[in-house]
Amino acid sequence: MSVAVATVRADERALDLIFREARSHKVWRDTPVPRALLRQVVELAQAGPTATNSQPMRIVFVESQQGKERLRPALHAGNVAKMMTAPVTAIVAYDLDFHVHQARTFPHRDVATGYRADPAHAHETAVRNGTLQGAYLMLAARALGLDVGPMSGFHNDVVDAEFFAGTPLRSNFLCNLGYADHGDLLPRQPRLGFDEICSWA
Repeated sequence: MSVAVATVRADERALDLIFREARSHKVWRDTPVPRALLRQVVELAQAGPTATNSQPMRIVFVESQQGKERLRPALHAGNVAKMMTAPVTAIVAYDLDFHVHQARTFPHRDVATGYRADPAHAHETAVRNGTLQGAYLMLAARALGLDVGPMSGFHNDVVDAEFFAGTPLRSNFLCNLGYADHGDLLPRQPRLGFDEICSWA
């Protein structure tokens, strides 16, 4: 006997907001982003899944002029203006010692011992799942009305030396957050088609 499965899905406007009409931005309006809104973005992103509920993402929100000057030397030249004019730039990082929290975040089984015994596995887990969480962060920001501008054009070692020296944190990517000037956008670039990237097994 077949059983009907109730489905709940986002409406078309939400899909447009988060995916179809959303863009990566580089020109920003001079409108502050409330810290309370950034907190909501992070809390929403934290709901996304990670392996063993590892939650390795860590974030430094760079919003002050002093913070921006600290970040500036790490950027490739083409990204300086984007960052300096953005209301907030998130340094999306991952914590190599994420497993110190696993007794609390994954209490039904001891996984921390395995991560401590295999640093390479812990590193891979931190990078992969920290990157996933960074993607959740961008989608959450869009869902809550912010524009995003992710950037990988920077020197990770410079960021790590300036912001994370002496810690187990490592930078992953940067993401500008704010309210964008939508008038300075190139046409959306083509996406590969389903049959180009998918197969069946």
